[in-house]
Amino acid sequence: MSKLFSGDLFLLHNPKCSKSRATKALLEERGAEFQVRLYLDDPLDREELEQLTKALGRAPGQWVRKGEGAYKEAGLGPASDDAAIRLAMSRHPILIERPILVAGERAAVGRPPEDVLVLIDK
Repeated sequence: MSKLFSGDLFLLHNPKCSKSRATKALLEERGAEFQVRLYLDDPLDREELEQLTKALGRAPGQWVRKGEGAYKEAGLGPASDDAAIRLAMSRHPILIERPILVAGERAAVGRPPEDVLVLIDK
């Protein structure tokens, strides 16, 4: 099993993204202990993306960045199935919506950043 789903908090982070930076700052303000994975430098593999699909409880088509040039370049469109989208995300990590906080078998997309708080607030 991937360390990403070990039970520790992992932030899939892109420091160039304002929402990702805001989510990271929010977690720090709350005193959350988490690890950062720069997913553009350390892409998720297809198995991790499949696990992430389950953790989010959302189909990949709901958290793929359709406005990225890589979406069209990968041949993706409205009829693309989950497997094709995950494969494209593994090859083009820029397609993964950001940020995503992973907490064991659960995950949340930080759009808005406060949406990740369900994973840390008791």
